[in-house]
Amino acid sequence: MIDDEYHVMAYTADLSMLRLDLYFDFLSPYTYLASTRLDGIARRTGVQVRYTPLHILDLMKLVGNRPTTFESANKRRYAGQDMLRWAAKYGVAVNSHPRARKFDFSLLRQAALVANDLGRPGDFTQGVLKGLWGLGLDLEDEEVLVGLLDGIGFDGAALLEAARDPQYAEVLKANTEEAASRGAFGSPTFFVGDEMFFGNDRLDFVEDALLRALGATPEGRP
Repeated sequence: MIDDEYHVMAYTADLSMLRLDLYFDFLSPYTYLASTRLDGIARRTGVQVRYTPLHILDLMKLVGNRPTTFESANKRRYAGQDMLRWAAKYGVAVNSHPRARKFDFSLLRQAALVANDLGRPGDFTQGVLKGLWGLGLDLEDEEVLVGLLDGIGFDGAALLEAARDPQYAEVLKANTEEAASRGAFGSPTFFVGDEMFFGNDRLDFVEDALLRALGATPEGRP
């Protein structure tokens, strides 16, 4: 369903076939910022989000990109200030994970794949991102992680146990290669059909692309 703020001109796409593809890694705080906007976009457009976790550093190696925010102290300081601006704009909390640069995100990535299999990718992804970057929880402590997952309606211990199955490492590798083949170079990356958008600051363009695909235009926008 599309909210009243939009004027529906005509449906030119089958809603059941249209989706918003998100390729992401929990390592990216900008992915957290983007995640806080996704429910609103889904509600306004009626389009489902496909959550596809990947390994961001492996993706960068595949496409010749570099994690310059980690490598450059100046850029890292700027990014910290920039995140605070975006968080204030969105009205959400932001707290850097205390050991994000040394934290092993592999278990979280694979657990996201288990949540996909359970049919609750959005709940898991948004909940974990909020825990990491909104609340600043130490999810390296597995008791803390299990408590977070239990709190959003999962059996946290069982989910993490399932995530350790080697098959999920292979799926994660395939996801990363798929993202590279589609042109992705970082997180968060969005696709509406074949049109790619990078970063939380492109979400207005993402929503406009979805509406165009649906034959709808936002009131007050060209």
